[in-house]
Amino acid sequence: MTGIGRVLVIVYAVMALAATGRSFVQIVRRFDEAPLAYSLSALAAVVYILATLALVLARRRGWYTVAWLAIVFELTGVLVVGLLSILLPALFQHETVWSLFGRGYLFIPLVLPIFGIWWLRTHRPAAVEQPRVEVSA
Repeated sequence: MTGIGRVLVIVYAVMALAATGRSFVQIVRRFDEAPLAYSLSALAAVVYILATLALVLARRRGWYTVAWLAIVFELTGVLVVGLLSILLPALFQHETVWSLFGRGYLFIPLVLPIFGIWWLRTHRPAAVEQPRVEVSA
């Protein structure tokens, strides 16, 4: 992996660390205040960790599929939680990684999956050639 792919993995790794740290502190210190919001932060952390790992191993077809699933799930989460945090702010009195479309993270959670999807579309793993077996009659 080179160039933009490497940058993408680094940003995903940074987001994984940030979301993990944030959710850990939130859950340990104040889980009873906002269990939904803090659980969503932990879920976001898991998704970022999985996406990072899957992008690193995306040359393998199985991991390529995992990367797609993680990144599409991430985009869906950011859009749903972002919209709900605007329409039903009582649900999210405490911010999550994905609240307000990732405002607390400079909207990186909103933009990152779009770049991830673009990268996956333009860097499909090569098809593995199957050995040909010739049968003579």
